[in-house]
Amino acid sequence: MSIIDFYEWYDLCLSAAQKSNVPSFELDWLILRLTHLDKLDLRLRSPNITQKVTPELLTKLDQLWQKRLCDRLPVQYLAGSVTWRDLDLQVTPAVLIPRPETELIIDIVAEHCQDMIYQKGVWIDLGTGSGAIAIALAQYFPDAQIYAVDVSESALEIAKINANINNQINKQKIQFHHGIWFEPLAKLNLQNQLVGVVSNPPYIPSDEVLNLQPEVAKHEPHSALDGGIDGLDDIRELVNVAPAFLISGGFWIVEMMAGQAEIVRSLLRANGKYKNIQIHLDYSGIERFVSAQIN
Repeated sequence: MSIIDFYEWYDLCLSAAQKSNVPSFELDWLILRLTHLDKLDLRLRSPNITQKVTPELLTKLDQLWQKRLCDRLPVQYLAGSVTWRDLDLQVTPAVLIPRPETELIIDIVAEHCQDMIYQKGVWIDLGTGSGAIAIALAQYFPDAQIYAVDVSESALEIAKINANINNQINKQKIQFHHGIWFEPLAKLNLQNQLVGVVSNPPYIPSDEVLNLQPEVAKHEPHSALDGGIDGLDDIRELVNVAPAFLISGGFWIVEMMAGQAEIVRSLLRANGKYKNIQIHLDYSGIERFVSAQIN
């Protein structure tokens, strides 16, 4: 392969991306993810490209990019991995792709949970998916016990792999459990023992799921997206059941979609067992998280 061959292919792919309304930066991301080329080399069209992109690799890149354009497969699934915070995570269609805005949930926890009780207590990540939140919690609270729960056994397998990749199996006991929300914890008799509940639950209204962009609607797991008629079925469950498991002062936080903040706040108030209810914005200024503490 010559330098001309690679950049001829690259330019054709950029043109096809524009025609398909696919962001061109995704092509660069895929190339850099699979080749470990220097970003500047690619931008400057350096001859160094030819040393790492063999004809076989170029064929693989082309096949993957065609899947991106024709099948609308997300590039993260094509590469099989994504960087989230400082974690390198494997992702497959069995799990949602961790979003950048979800990173903030860890920052909010860090800001509000500095007391020693949170540092050494028991935390739960409900609907763990790829394990991103649980692993990040384990990194931030190295002396805490983390439980990660998911209804999908396939998702839990990915989460376990990611915990191992990010060195959390031996350094931090993350316990993975299969089940619906708090059910595995009830079996473990963890009532009134948790210091924190963290969740990025399904929150998209059912009739909106199929209308999401095709990358999401066609390929990401609907069970991790569909939150019922108004999108709040699972959040209601988390509001109502969490007080039985959290200690006094225990921290509760969920992610939600734009427009749900006031409803979630009203659910927490109506429950009567929460205090310090706060709404938090994401990077775009959208009301994305609600946190609270148990009375």
